[in-house]
Amino acid sequence: MRVFIVHAHPEPKSFNGAMTRAAREALTAAGHEVVVSDLYAMGFNPVSDRRNFTTVADPDTYRQQNEEAYAVAHDGLAADITAELAKLDWCDTLILQFPLWWFGLPAILKGWIDRVFVSGGRVYGGGRWYDNGVFAGKRAMCALTIGGAASMYSEHGLSGPIGSILYPVNHGMLYFTGFTVVEPFLVHAPVRISAEDRAAHLARYRARVLDLPAAPVISYPKLADYDERMVLKAPPG
Repeated sequence: MRVFIVHAHPEPKSFNGAMTRAAREALTAAGHEVVVSDLYAMGFNPVSDRRNFTTVADPDTYRQQNEEAYAVAHDGLAADITAELAKLDWCDTLILQFPLWWFGLPAILKGWIDRVFVSGGRVYGGGRWYDNGVFAGKRAMCALTIGGAASMYSEHGLSGPIGSILYPVNHGMLYFTGFTVVEPFLVHAPVRISAEDRAAHLARYRARVLDLPAAPVISYPKLADYDERMVLKAPPG
């Protein structure tokens, strides 16, 4: 495998840091290739604006998708975006490693998506989306820590099911761009569990990353399942 880990936690000693180190060590020991983008260590700029581009399509009005399409056509993406896109092209598996903050991605990781997932047919656009997406054939997985207990994120838990919380990421970002989405790897309340339990989670995570090609995936409808209005077709009969 060629695994690209996008790591989004500011503290190297965090459990997220331990997870990324465990994944990299297990994968490389097994002969796989691993590249890590540690966004905080890189000082990655999460703000999406004209600095994304070295070209200008419209100097009067900023429309991000238009500027992205123009930059893709004229080799005008900023160097940091181009570098991240090269890693996405290289990998066959993407891992987003992050803590769940306010029911979503840390701002630096959301900004990475905002800036790197460019339109104009480079990551999406021109009919390239969902199961016809640019990254079709590649796998992606969210690996994350969650502050609350698992029971809170169940169907009847206070916070609601974790699948619904992660739907915008799994479906709206990863599947939208063509990835086959692996079931997320979750660690609940790592700061409130024993050292033995943390070690067990890391062992479980090592096993998961080594088994990524066979790991269970989330099943989403295909484009062919929708009509011209992008509404699910009624089942026959």
